[in-house]
Amino acid sequence: MSPFHHFMKRVVITGMGIYSVIGKNLGEVKESLSMGRSGVVLDPVRKEMGFRSALTGMVERPQLKGILDRRMRVGMAVQGEYAYIATLEALKGAGIDQDFLDRNEVGILYGNDSSAVPVVESVDILREKKDTMMIGSGYIFQSMNSTVSMNLSVIFRLRGINFTVAGACASGSHAIGLGYLLIKQGLQDIIICGGAQEINPESTASFDALNAFSTRESDPTRASRPFDRDRDGLVPSGGAASVILESYESAMTRGANILGEVVGYGFSSNGEHISLPNVEGPRKAMQMALKDSGMDPGDMDYINAHATSTLAGDSNEAQAIDDVFGKTKPPVSSTKSMTGHEMWMGGASEVVYSMLMMQHSFIAPNINFEQPDEVTSRLNIIPATTPAEIHAFLSNSFGFGGTNSALVIRRFSR
Repeated sequence: MSPFHHFMKRVVITGMGIYSVIGKNLGEVKESLSMGRSGVVLDPVRKEMGFRSALTGMVERPQLKGILDRRMRVGMAVQGEYAYIATLEALKGAGIDQDFLDRNEVGILYGNDSSAVPVVESVDILREKKDTMMIGSGYIFQSMNSTVSMNLSVIFRLRGINFTVAGACASGSHAIGLGYLLIKQGLQDIIICGGAQEINPESTASFDALNAFSTRESDPTRASRPFDRDRDGLVPSGGAASVILESYESAMTRGANILGEVVGYGFSSNGEHISLPNVEGPRKAMQMALKDSGMDPGDMDYINAHATSTLAGDSNEAQAIDDVFGKTKPPVSSTKSMTGHEMWMGGASEVVYSMLMMQHSFIAPNINFEQPDEVTSRLNIIPATTPAEIHAFLSNSFGFGGTNSALVIRRFSR
């Protein structure tokens, strides 16, 4: 243990917000999770465009007219709009208003790894008009990967840390992990952390070209089937999720309602194939998160798996979970069975989903799990909503390039 360990701060969660394909706020999402309700649809536009699979998670675009002035809206990509709504809910839950943000140093770390539409549109304008002056002033701010943290830091007038974490489908999880490390070190007191993912054909066309998506188009809500023997690919999705991370001292000083405590962050890189996950990387990330938390595998009451419904990915994660938790067999589910794969957002939203389960004493189902295969049969996968007392959970997120993140969060106790 380092000599500084005594000075390490405890890191708590004081607010959460969500804008998801299974609900536009915490209340709606909690209901969907407990009912096992899917947000997956068939998008006819994608079929017309020539997609092999037209399946997607879908949520309508937020109406920000009248909430945000035009100057603030013009530089914002759609995932930034989702993130703004999620962050409003998180700040409100944390009891933080604009006056507080103006008087205190609050940071933002948001996971986002693409902003396709503004790039495509601005180049389309250029090719058609042959004149850069025809490209609107907002496009540059919309098209950068840092569009979410850039816009929200200006809207909320934040003065703390401010950047975007781009780690493919582990982006949202790494954002929370990095926020936790900064607060633990005493470098920040409060950070808005989260993940956002655009929902549009432009951002997923090249993904569809990899044959990565499920083609079970006849039955959209049953297409995403993590761990199931008959899984045939993922379903792309998106939205945004925010959590307010705060030092225990700051939360106590403010008299904030503490929802949970982040106690472990583990990460690793597979260092192998660019798109195929392995067993060792995920296993290492989980072991590191457990070690950081000072807890044992037997202390985990729930695992929110990354499992996206791909053949190799689910199989390798199942093997990694079995390697670490084989003796204790905690309940496992992949909420992606309902949401589809929320990509850059998933690491953050799945923390929110798991927190809601912890608050309301249930485990959300891994829907569409009908038959395990040889590897997935080793896990305790929960196919239907189950009452459960969750004192601590682990959430996995893995991404292209072999980036892995695991978070351990527990109920708060003094």
